[in-house]
Amino acid sequence: MTILISKPDKNKTRQKRHMRVRNKISGTAERPRLNVFRSNKNIYAQVIDDVAGVTLVSASTLDSEVKGANKTEQAQAVGKLIATRANDKKISDVVFDRGGYLYHGRVQALAEAARENGLKF
Repeated sequence: MTILISKPDKNKTRQKRHMRVRNKISGTAERPRLNVFRSNKNIYAQVIDDVAGVTLVSASTLDSEVKGANKTEQAQAVGKLIATRANDKKISDVVFDRGGYLYHGRVQALAEAARENGLKF
């Protein structure tokens, strides 16, 4: 008899963590939610008003303004870009939603760059 060991699906566990957090936080018009999604190649950030169900501002590594030698530098550029775009729309306070990812590496770089460029969370 052979016993198979199954590895947990990392994305499924991340989604479960994300849903636990999402049950507690929500973005409003006064204080929208800054959501982060990280794929293997790119990182995406959106400022979302959950009450109206509308994305107010977005930025990602696919934007032409984002330049960087490595993924962490690209994440910093996305953080700076999302902060400047949010400031243009008169958004300064947000709720940070790390999307179930650890606050480490690219997610941390994006968050700190957004803070340095005027977003408060």
